[in-house]
Amino acid sequence: MSRGFARTFERDDAPLHVAAHSHHPWPDVSYDAQAAAWNDAARLLDRKWDHIFGTVIPAAQSHIARRIALPDPASIAFGPNTHGFVQRILSCLPQRPVRILTTGSEFMSFSRQIARLKEDGLVHVTTVSTEPFEDFEERFIAAASKGGHNLVFLSQVFFDSGYAVRDLDAIVRAVPHHETFIVIDGYHGFMAVPTDLSAIADRAFYLAGGYKYAMAGEGACFLHCPPGYGPRPRDTGWYAGFSALEGGGQDVPYAEDGSRFLGATFDVTALYRFNAVQDWLAPLPVDHMLRYVRALERTFLAQCRSPDVSAETLMIPDEGARGRFLAFRTPNAGAIVERLAAQNIIADHRGDRLRIGFGLYHTEDDAQRLAAALS
Repeated sequence: MSRGFARTFERDDAPLHVAAHSHHPWPDVSYDAQAAAWNDAARLLDRKWDHIFGTVIPAAQSHIARRIALPDPASIAFGPNTHGFVQRILSCLPQRPVRILTTGSEFMSFSRQIARLKEDGLVHVTTVSTEPFEDFEERFIAAASKGGHNLVFLSQVFFDSGYAVRDLDAIVRAVPHHETFIVIDGYHGFMAVPTDLSAIADRAFYLAGGYKYAMAGEGACFLHCPPGYGPRPRDTGWYAGFSALEGGGQDVPYAEDGSRFLGATFDVTALYRFNAVQDWLAPLPVDHMLRYVRALERTFLAQCRSPDVSAETLMIPDEGARGRFLAFRTPNAGAIVERLAAQNIIADHRGDRLRIGFGLYHTEDDAQRLAAALS
């Protein structure tokens, strides 16, 4: 294992963890950050919120803005999970039933909520299948260009296949009505693949978090909020009016920046961890990390001799169309995960999709060990 993860992997019973796409181990620098959050709470007491809103949150906003080329770090709001942001975005939409364009491969933070609203007739959903992948973007653009939607929602990288959308800008430009909300779920894209939102930052929401490739654990989710969209969400917590607590007045106040999408009190320890990991990774561009992982993927694919895990079962063979994990379609996916677990190797599956994800903490020897275990 690479340096930087000693607390996790430098022990006799440490597993071979190849599920970096699902839950990323925390680097050692996050340990001291966790303690720093506690120490600040003890030292500052009530005044800790001045430090959090004055130092911790702006630092996290700056890290994110730099990584995805946002023009204004203040457009970013934080929360404990992406589902809360989905709820707040839905609360901005005025018409019922809400007309939604989405895909058949969205994660449960969105798909479960929309399916439940659909049961009660509160949303009308148009779904575009991600397969065949070869013409997905063309088909989605065609559906988006028809207009008539209140919300267009899609992933940057799809969790069930690893397929990565190449031209987000073209999809955003295809939406004809300016009032339509566009939301990009970047959870499998942020810190996994190079991302430049500068051309669409004024038009599209982008939500992601620290649980996966950002290596900060749960609780560090964020939403980029394009200016002018959703100025007063109906689903709102008191943090959204934090700057006006001592102001008074009868109207419910909102800021114009991303803080208008804040919820209520949440544990900010994750943002301490996020900042520590980002500081540690600062010299390392995302494309460098991706190239490192690609080399491990090639070693693994070249040496694996399993009929279930091969070039024929790999869902996205083209590296340029793939996020930072490998998905193999096989009816034996669940059994393979169990067999690996018996060898102290952690992988995961979603239905018939076996998912393998490498990270900075892996070496070529790890890729070879996994290939041998599967073979």
